[in-house]
Amino acid sequence: MAALRYLHLDVFAATPGGGNHLGVVIGANEWSAAAMQRFARWTALVETTFLLPPTDPQTSYRVRIFTPHKEIPFAGHPSIGSAHAALECGLTEPHGGLLWQECAAGLLPIRVEGGGIARELLLQSPGERVVATGDDAHPLLAATLNGIDRGRLPPALVDGGRRWWLAEVADEANLRTWQPDHAAIGALARASDSMGLCVFARSNHDYQLVVRAFPAGVGIVEDPASGAANGLIAAYIAHAEPHGALAGGYQVSQGREIGHDARLIVRIDGRTIWVGGRSHTVVDGTLDWKP
Repeated sequence: MAALRYLHLDVFAATPGGGNHLGVVIGANEWSAAAMQRFARWTALVETTFLLPPTDPQTSYRVRIFTPHKEIPFAGHPSIGSAHAALECGLTEPHGGLLWQECAAGLLPIRVEGGGIARELLLQSPGERVVATGDDAHPLLAATLNGIDRGRLPPALVDGGRRWWLAEVADEANLRTWQPDHAAIGALARASDSMGLCVFARSNHDYQLVVRAFPAGVGIVEDPASGAANGLIAAYIAHAEPHGALAGGYQVSQGREIGHDARLIVRIDGRTIWVGGRSHTVVDGTLDWKP
C-alpha cells in the first residue's frame, strides 16, 4: 500500500502554537470507517480528518471528521484546517473566491481571502436556530452558571450543526478568571444532548469578543479554538442585536486560559454567518500505518 500524506496543523493561531491541533490524512480512499476511527483514536487529537474525492462534482473535496471516539458530521476548526490542507496539497483551487466542502452536514461554502501565510479561510455555518433562552431554559442551568457575572444577553441553547449552551459574561476579567464547575457542565450537556457550555464577553482590545468553550458533552475540559461554537455565538448576537456594534462582525480571542492564543474572524452578512481564520502547517510528512 502506498504511503499516505499526513499533515499536522495549527488552526486559528494568533501566535505560533496558539491554535487548535488537527491531523489530516490525504488519500485514505480505501479505508473503512473503522480504520479511520482506529487512526483517530491513536492520534488522540480532538479531531482528525480524512480528505477524500468528492461524490458531488460541484464540490471541491469531501471530508470525514473523527474524534477519538466517533465520527461527527461537522465541526469548525476541522473544516477550516481541511480546506487549508486541500489547498496546500494542490487538491483543489477556489472558484469565485470559494471552495465547496462536502461533509456529512451537507455542502458548505468556504471563503478564501488572501494568499500564502496571510491566507484566511472562512466557513459558512450550516444554519442556526435559537432553541431556548432565559435563566429558566433548563433546570440545571443555574448551577452551571454559578460564579458568572451576567452580561446583557440571557443564556441560550443554540443549534446549528452542533448544539451549545451560550452565556454572556459581564466583562472580560470575570470570564478569564472564572473557575467553572465541570461536573455541572457535563450534567447539563448530557441532559440536553449538547456539546456543553460556551461563555463570551465583550472587549475593547484588538479583538471585540473573548470566548471560552467547555465541551463536556464530548469529554473535553476546555477547547482552545471553537469554530462551530463561535458561529453559534455570532448567530445569537445577530438574532438578539441586529443593529448592535457587533452586527457586522468582529474578532475573537480564545484559549489563553489554557496556554493557547487563538484568533478567529467572524463576518455577519445579514443572516449569513462566516467564521474562520488562518491555519499553519506544522508537520507535513508520510504516514506509515496499516489500516
